[in-house]
Amino acid sequence: MNKSTFLFASLLALAACSGEEKNSEEVVSSVAAGGQTEAEMKQELAEFEKQEKERIRMEKESSTSLEFDKLRHDFGNVKPDSENLCKFKVKNTGKNPLIIESVTASCGCTTPHKPEKPIPPGEFDYIEVGFHPKPGQLNEIIKTVTVVANTIPKSSEISIRAYVK
Repeated sequence: MNKSTFLFASLLALAACSGEEKNSEEVVSSVAAGGQTEAEMKQELAEFEKQEKERIRMEKESSTSLEFDKLRHDFGNVKPDSENLCKFKVKNTGKNPLIIESVTASCGCTTPHKPEKPIPPGEFDYIEVGFHPKPGQLNEIIKTVTVVANTIPKSSEISIRAYVK
């Protein structure tokens, strides 16, 4: 839970607390607010919200966008213990250099390789994916590759499919 969410939840809890009745219309909370007045807590919440908006703005400024030529590659029929390779073309469709931080596969039989250098705006590179089905790994196989980059959202998925026989 981040600080803003925690502070907001705390304010809600304070508002919901029952208190001691001073008179028929005034209620005072019996929960201590760490010595802070309600005005101070509201000011602190406003500051947290301001900082969070600035963080989001900066994240958007430094991020970019990407586009794949395809989201799934179909190897068709393949044999066990064979090496199968494909490439996914990834284009930087944003205004900042695209930095692919990591590519991870859902299984050890799938090995992705990412571009090592940033991809300039408007340019493209490739994510290479190898698929090596193990003996006994038969029938339809679908594996995913998660791509983490300086985009919003941070991760994207591509996949491969093969029928091993």
